[in-house]
Amino acid sequence: MLRKNLIVFAVCLLTVHNLKGQELQARVSIIASKVSTTVDRKFFQTLQTGLNNFLNSRKWTNDIFQPTEKIQCSFLLTIDEASGNNTYKAKLTVQAARPIYNTNYDSPLLNFIDDNVTFRYVEFQPIEFNENRVQGTDPFVANLTAVLAFYANIIIGLDYASFSLRAGDPYFQKAWNIVNNAPESGNQIPGWKSFESFRNRYWLAENLNNSRFALAHDALFAYYRSGMDLFYENEDAGRTGILNCLNFLNSLNRDNPNSMFVQVFFQGKSQELVKVFSKASTDIKARAREILSKLDLTNAAAYKELK
Repeated sequence: MLRKNLIVFAVCLLTVHNLKGQELQARVSIIASKVSTTVDRKFFQTLQTGLNNFLNSRKWTNDIFQPTEKIQCSFLLTIDEASGNNTYKAKLTVQAARPIYNTNYDSPLLNFIDDNVTFRYVEFQPIEFNENRVQGTDPFVANLTAVLAFYANIIIGLDYASFSLRAGDPYFQKAWNIVNNAPESGNQIPGWKSFESFRNRYWLAENLNNSRFALAHDALFAYYRSGMDLFYENEDAGRTGILNCLNFLNSLNRDNPNSMFVQVFFQGKSQELVKVFSKASTDIKARAREILSKLDLTNAAAYKELK
């Protein structure tokens, strides 16, 4: 998929190519400072190298991505505890960005911290992923790549959806399939179940696949393709697109209060949104401030600048 051309010729987005050209330019980093010094530091370097290879070498779609078109993303795995038997508890910070048309600026697509990553790893073991649950597979071994594959599909889905309306659906469905086939071991592998939390992998995929959240897809397209991408040629048109996005999200939040999608959408965007509306007309600025202060409570203070 030629992403620069997609910005100009969005109808080309769904062209399928059966050629290689990996989609992600991912950077995986591991922080293990909390883990006992008796664990060889080379162990974590080996794991980091393996996870980088896993994300960057695997084909996640059937489309072509040229080197300059790969999706920029990062995965920071912070290991909080080594619980014995080569099992670890960690949190994963996932970030991804999307280039804005005719600029050197990348706009955030995803900025999320997953606090529940439990996995088992023995140095040099194969790092593999199977979309379907395989009987007999150690669930703790399978969980780490299942988590990474889940976020890889979410990132690709968000990227596609930002260029063409509903184009991310196949990848959101893949993420949902991963949730439904997630490794299980009682309550020892959290993050995949609806009852565990209102803000986990289950709910992110559920929101993106639930018909009640159709406006989420309109919001994604409006923000990037009808909003940010237009700024180079027409700032007013770009702001209008982003204000449309906020209106979609406001309606979505009214019908589905405190949904995970709305919370995740705004993470990492507050400074960008303040800049977008800082030069807007008084009425548009006031409308943006009103919606943003309601939907993005964490950054409400930042939006007070929009006076």
